[in-house]
Amino acid sequence: MELRHLRYFIAVADELSFSRAAARLQMAQPPLSQQIQALEAELGVQLFDRKKRPLQLTLAGIAFLEEARAMLIQLEQAVQKTQRIYQGELGYLTVGFTSSIANGVLPNILRSFRQHYPQVKLILREDNSAFQIQGLRDQQTDVIFVYQDSVLTEASDLIVMPLTQEPLIVVLPQEHRLSGQLNIALTDLVSEEFIMPLRQAVSGLSDQIHYLCAQAGFVPKVAQEATFMVTILGLVAGEMGISLLPLSVQNLQRKGVVYRPIQEQTAMKQLSAVWRRNDSSAILQRFLNIAQVISLNECHD
Repeated sequence: MELRHLRYFIAVADELSFSRAAARLQMAQPPLSQQIQALEAELGVQLFDRKKRPLQLTLAGIAFLEEARAMLIQLEQAVQKTQRIYQGELGYLTVGFTSSIANGVLPNILRSFRQHYPQVKLILREDNSAFQIQGLRDQQTDVIFVYQDSVLTEASDLIVMPLTQEPLIVVLPQEHRLSGQLNIALTDLVSEEFIMPLRQAVSGLSDQIHYLCAQAGFVPKVAQEATFMVTILGLVAGEMGISLLPLSVQNLQRKGVVYRPIQEQTAMKQLSAVWRRNDSSAILQRFLNIAQVISLNECHD
């Protein structure tokens, strides 16, 4: 039995006439009659009572019509679902990110994508940069958001799309001696103890802080390292030290800390979206398009 047999049968059942069904199907009547006879022979039942005028369905024909319609509806739904998945309108996407990036442009990207494609399920995975990159290569995620570093620059199996750049700012305890200044020179921090982002947690950030301090002529005194931005802020609020963090950390309203810009021209942290070079997913491409548009809009704000 082929799908065309079902369509032929439904057309005859709707029209209760072989001639009208043939015209509807744009085919000659004799081949249509032969196809219906072949279907009946395969099923071993009579679907139509040909002795009655107009043509009538048998009880078996009535039962088969209901099932045939349901099969064609199910097939049409399967085709539509497959096409929507292919076009990137249905399915799922796994997105990886670090805790620091969740404070910046990422929420706007996620919100916009969900508004445009509500039937695509987003699966979010938070982890440090090293695990995010390895997870991407192991196909545990489809796209990750990380701060760009030399590991990504040299990765031939990955595509890196720059999104936004962030300067670093100084994070101080609220009662710190420097908190009253509008901006702070790095040389003012020579004697301070630093709360450092764990090197593996935020790719390249710890190295950049060391580099900037070296440019200012000193090596930072590391009092503590922490994995998450909220932990760093908590330690700063507890007066365990100061820190240098990306500008977007200001979105975390933490009591007991103040944020101040750095006087010197600091190197920018480049936020990038990264995905596998061989991934041609339509859902991924739609997500990347939205990420690019949102990032451009934020850069111009």
